[in-house]
Amino acid sequence: MPLAVALTLYSLIILLGAVVGALAVVFTRKPTRLVTFLAFAAGVMFGAAFFHMLPEAYHGGGFWAFALVPAGFVFLLVLERYVLTHACEEPPECEEHMHGNTLGLTAFLGLSAHTLFDGVALGSAVKEGVGVMALLAITSHKIPSSLSLASILKAEGKSSGRILGFAVLYGLMVPVGAVLYFAFDAVLRFESLAPRALAFSAGTFLYVAVSDLLPHVNRHGKDNRGRNLVALAVGLLLMLALAQVTEHPGH
Repeated sequence: MPLAVALTLYSLIILLGAVVGALAVVFTRKPTRLVTFLAFAAGVMFGAAFFHMLPEAYHGGGFWAFALVPAGFVFLLVLERYVLTHACEEPPECEEHMHGNTLGLTAFLGLSAHTLFDGVALGSAVKEGVGVMALLAITSHKIPSSLSLASILKAEGKSSGRILGFAVLYGLMVPVGAVLYFAFDAVLRFESLAPRALAFSAGTFLYVAVSDLLPHVNRHGKDNRGRNLVALAVGLLLMLALAQVTEHPGH
């Protein structure tokens, strides 16, 4: 299969997976289930950071790749608290304002940063003739991750159209990353760049899970703590299972 055709086909499959994940949330009507989705989203983001992104970063960049984990965490902290919103001292009113305007965006930025480098992995895999394995690995992550993003956006009160729009943009980060790989392959050393970027992205995942998702679940899920705890565990275990059955090309 020609390289361009393979990349186009694989990108469309991954995009479809992202949309499917978002649709699962769009058609969920009960608010209590939405909080449970958010608990699941936190588990997915923790699992993605610890079971996928950080091992990949260490494998490709060694110990010093981890120096960028706190950088990613602090980047989203500063972005959310000081750039996208005004500082606020009264939690009840300002918390709702802040989360209603920035949580979905910060989650989108963190997820998209990781997805760009999934595109880099896809581009390199297709070039080396192992694109199908990369396709399976990336698609298996995109569905639960898109579900996580859509859950956050729905909790903010975003419309179904906007949720699907974000999901499409999120899915399109894969072909964008693949195009960037081929455009800069001769100039940049992706072997050293990608691991550091993954570590940075892991820091953004941890920030969203710890600072945004879990506090929201704790505040609004008091009547379903057991179910939400199970959802958190399921998200973690899902990503752990995927880590056992999928590998990035080149390992």
